[in-house]
Amino acid sequence: MPAKYRVDITGTAEADLEEIWILIAADSMENATRFVIELEAKIGTLEQMPNRCPAIPENALLGTEYRQLIIGDYRAIFRVEGSTVYVLRIIHGNRLLDISFFE
Repeated sequence: MPAKYRVDITGTAEADLEEIWILIAADSMENATRFVIELEAKIGTLEQMPNRCPAIPENALLGTEYRQLIIGDYRAIFRVEGSTVYVLRIIHGNRLLDISFFE
């Protein structure tokens, strides 16, 4: 089945991936690499039906229409515009978003 959406990982989300790798690599570089590859693969699934993912609970507070893809203890925060999915942040699931996450 051909991709319906293009997935664009923002520079901020790329930096989040790097921070996640560094955090995990402090214990095991192999585990860090494996986990980041898994994160990237799961994010790639947003090419098909990104609207299957739930809206983030913070939308009402932020005035946004973001969605989230849960991956282990992390969540990829994204928005869909036309045929493009913009991955904005990849954060630990325990963290609540506020507007400063996007500045």
